[in-house]
Amino acid sequence: MSEEFEPPVGGGGTGRPKGLPEQMEELMAALNADLSALDADLQSPGGARSGPPGAEGGAA
Repeated sequence: MSEEFEPPVGGGGTGRPKGLPEQMEELMAALNADLSALDADLQSPGGARSGPPGAEGGAA
């Protein structure tokens, strides 16, 4: 097993591969945006459901 990991070529159009810190920053920014959207959904009227997750199916 002599396979080596090769990072994707590109880097958002800059012409050079992104380093790990840049990739982590982008992932964290995307995660924060997703969590903010989820929080807004849960805070909105009717956004929060009663009961544990997956309980809305009605299967008995």
